[in-house]
Amino acid sequence: MNAIGNPAPRVDADLKVTGAARYTVDLALPRMLHAKVLRSPHAHARVAHVDARRAAAMPGVAAVVTRDDLGGLNATYGYFIKDQPIVAIDKVRYIGDMVAAVAAETEEQAVRALEAIEVRYEPLATVATIEQALAPAAPALFEIPPPGIVPAYGAGASGFKDPAKNVCYRFCYTHGDAAAFARADRVFTDEFRFSRMQHYHLEPFVTLARVEAGQIELWSSCQNPFPLRKELARVFNHPEQNIRVHVPFVGAGYGAKNNCKTEPIAVLLAKLSGRPVRFCMTMEENFLTQSQHAAILRLETGVTNDGRFVARRSEILLDAGAYSDASPLVAEKAGYRINGPYRWEFIDSRCDCVMTNTTPAGPFRGFGGTQASWASESQIDMIARRLGIDPVTLRKKNLLKLGEAYVPGESGMDSDLAEGLDLVCREIGYGRGERTKGRGIGIAIGFKDSGGVNKPAEAQVKATTTGGIIVNSGTIEIGQGIQTALTRVVAELFACPSARVSYGPIDTDVTPFDQGTNASSAIVVMGQAVERAARDCIARILDFAASQLNCMPGDLRLENWAVVKDNQAHPLAPMIMRHFGGTGFEFVGRGYFKPETDHHAPLEAKCVSWEIGWGAAEVDVDEETGRVVVRKLVVSGDAGRAIHKDACRGQDEGAAMMGLGQALFETMRYDGPVLANIAAARYRVPLASDLPESFRAVTQEQGHGPGPFGAKGMGEAGMLPVAAAIANAIEDAVGARVASLPLSPEKVLAAIEAKRAKAEDK
Repeated sequence: MNAIGNPAPRVDADLKVTGAARYTVDLALPRMLHAKVLRSPHAHARVAHVDARRAAAMPGVAAVVTRDDLGGLNATYGYFIKDQPIVAIDKVRYIGDMVAAVAAETEEQAVRALEAIEVRYEPLATVATIEQALAPAAPALFEIPPPGIVPAYGAGASGFKDPAKNVCYRFCYTHGDAAAFARADRVFTDEFRFSRMQHYHLEPFVTLARVEAGQIELWSSCQNPFPLRKELARVFNHPEQNIRVHVPFVGAGYGAKNNCKTEPIAVLLAKLSGRPVRFCMTMEENFLTQSQHAAILRLETGVTNDGRFVARRSEILLDAGAYSDASPLVAEKAGYRINGPYRWEFIDSRCDCVMTNTTPAGPFRGFGGTQASWASESQIDMIARRLGIDPVTLRKKNLLKLGEAYVPGESGMDSDLAEGLDLVCREIGYGRGERTKGRGIGIAIGFKDSGGVNKPAEAQVKATTTGGIIVNSGTIEIGQGIQTALTRVVAELFACPSARVSYGPIDTDVTPFDQGTNASSAIVVMGQAVERAARDCIARILDFAASQLNCMPGDLRLENWAVVKDNQAHPLAPMIMRHFGGTGFEFVGRGYFKPETDHHAPLEAKCVSWEIGWGAAEVDVDEETGRVVVRKLVVSGDAGRAIHKDACRGQDEGAAMMGLGQALFETMRYDGPVLANIAAARYRVPLASDLPESFRAVTQEQGHGPGPFGAKGMGEAGMLPVAAAIANAIEDAVGARVASLPLSPEKVLAAIEAKRAKAEDK
């Protein structure tokens, strides 16, 4: 039926363009209360006294939560490390830390009640930066290390919990012999700084919860309902089977909407009040809840004079903020990806998660890969210029080949890296003709593994009597078009129109398990589970039809809800009704996918797929002001096989614009521990006027992916190369290197002036 790749509308298009799509933020329940939270004005302080009695007696107030209401609970949560409390217990650790919560009839009443809560703080010294947190005399955010785990790792990889004061986690990876550095003709050491972005998802963090008859039920704007259910069961000491999580459409997440955010407070207030509670944060509160990791990256890289990569030693310091959240996972990815898609004799990477009195940091689009690609691709360009080798030639000399393992024990590349590099070079006009003064071109390759680590997924496909098909999977529609992709896969396998296939709502009571919608895993992990479920369902249908037609299942094929035998179509509906009676029947297929555990693989399982983003930028730089104008931007990702080409292109375009924002201006600005641009109107994101004169996203279909029909995960890779490509273009234009983001006019001008001063000294 050619469902794959054709330009038909997305299945959620009508709902979204007409405003009929329902998000968690749109939902309400009868007798619903509204929650608001009291946040700390201090970056670091002991909570000496909390008194909420006046607040509890105020009009409209149904429940109040303080640390005194946490008895009997496992009141802290997190991924590997359980360190973030529902509300502050002993200390607050950043400005905005939640201290108390109120549920009232109206939001206004809840806010008024917050003002009546008495809190006495004993301020402590703060650490607002990585350097301050690592200083010998720095105060400890946690005097006693919180409980947590270190997962199992394979060959060359290791993890350490609380290895040093204010370091909550360390990930290390080593391969080869350090003596390789002695075989290098040149060794270059450079430091790079990576800025902190806000996810800026338009639907805020929001949960609607009710607790009735021992059942906890919630509707949440989240990306991983099953792990969320498990964590809530642990926090509330509640049977997991008596917790039900619904997830409607999600108004974007970019990684922020994983694990607990609004959910514990909403559930606890609902439990105390006996009424449904809606906890919806404001846009400004989003800034105080989750951010990207700022980072310092130091690379020591050994190469030969002819440009062969030999050895790299990396030290990465991630700013984890006040609580660990998913920082250990980000550390794994940054530390593992820092070497890029290149061949090395020796690798030694260490990534530390450093805790500071700032907003907790967590997963962000391409997490770990954004930080790693920025530093690695910047240094590779710098090395090329120092050696007098063309930057593209240097990359091609060292790129891994199609099928070549990333490192020993790991899976092989499933994209032709040189082919993608040639594509963006052609699109940008690399090496063609003379350029005007102040104009430069830069190239970069963003690199990450996709599909998560050791990630399982289950799916179910049901076919009704009349040929309607329902796909049940736990993958969340967060704007990326996964409902369209997965229903198209099933339609193609069933040889029927896409309109016959629908995507079931997410409900943890009935939806099969999924670990979460993240890491570009939907099409390469869940896609394989859905494909297997569809094939299982088809096999059951053909077995039934064969029994009715007195033939073997192999004699039949399924086409548009008929079975074809000897070129004659036999409609299935009458056949089903004859056999099962007037009630009809449903055929149910189940599918499961998980990478095999492999102790030879550094992350205990081989990466399912590799997500590559090739990027090229042409810029104009004003040497008198430092202003940078991106004239042309090209990004390209390899979808393997594009299930919906327009959606794939849109994902790369959106990711590239996020990369452009980070490259040029987007950042959370801290004045000490105070977030200076917390207001949404003061936080600069890309506008339509920021689009380059020429902007192109090219979707490659190289066909080597492990997903259905050769598909690969995408959606993050378009962001990864952009910042480094623009920085490389700036140096190409004016000969000055800026090694910290964003690439503001002030930094560019300072680099130009430093270059001039150096030339004058000579």
